[in-house]
Amino acid sequence: MQVLAGKPVAELIRERLRQEVAKLRERGIAPSLHAILVGNDPASSVYVRAKAKACQELGFAAQTHHLPAETQPEDLFHLISSLNRDAQVDGILLQLPLPSHLPTPQFLSRIAPEKDVDGFHPENVGLLWQGRPRFVPCTPAGIMELFRFYGVELAGKRVVVVGRSDIVGKPMAALLLAAHATVTIAHSKTPNLEAVCQEAEVLVVAAGKPALIRAAHVRPGAVVVDVGVNRVEDKAWVMRLFPGDQERLAELHKKGYTLVGDVAYSEVAEKVRALTPVPGGVGPLTIAQLLANTLHACRLRRG
Repeated sequence: MQVLAGKPVAELIRERLRQEVAKLRERGIAPSLHAILVGNDPASSVYVRAKAKACQELGFAAQTHHLPAETQPEDLFHLISSLNRDAQVDGILLQLPLPSHLPTPQFLSRIAPEKDVDGFHPENVGLLWQGRPRFVPCTPAGIMELFRFYGVELAGKRVVVVGRSDIVGKPMAALLLAAHATVTIAHSKTPNLEAVCQEAEVLVVAAGKPALIRAAHVRPGAVVVDVGVNRVEDKAWVMRLFPGDQERLAELHKKGYTLVGDVAYSEVAEKVRALTPVPGGVGPLTIAQLLANTLHACRLRRG
């Protein structure tokens, strides 16, 4: 079985970005990404710090606007409007999830489409489905780079996407259709999910449920991409999912949890042709694609 590691793909993207940003900086231009973080969600804080670090390493200008969890809608609207008007801001990232009293769709729609580097504004979603994307959501874009790097053929292939989120599942389906795959979107209400997944020559799983996909779900020789990142704290469950994996147990003992995907890795690895690991698969590509989108936004806005 081939392990589809994301790190070498992300490193190629980052090196290209580093060279292109260096040329822009020679002209006095630094692509600028502004992240908005509302509240103190631990995972969101980690993601935003990682994005800021990547910006610094590659020569981007970056700033994080950290607002308290009790921020009122009008205050967040005012910040977004201010960043929309700022000619020095190329990309705006609104870190999700937002606190429950802040309606996510309204705020995503308020970001200027030409600065929406996550690709979630309705205008950018529409352009993607029309086959003329401005910005592609970062995780699906990263998965397409993964397919290209490892030579996974999509044209004419039967592909099943498990998950229908606006962030991964739906845009992933749009990109696969554009690559001439035959696409099925499955989800929590899909009857007989096992049989649907067995039809897939390529299976992309983004359901947010640890070890949802077991060996019985996959077709022999399939290519499987696991987008899920789930914290598991139960030792017995970790031992079932990763029998004999002492590194996993050591991590569980040290941190109190280990990260697992939506695919039962040890089971599925024995049956498929290729599989992404968790962590180390899709994750490294998401930030790389965010920076690629920011560079693209800079070029679109500044010529």
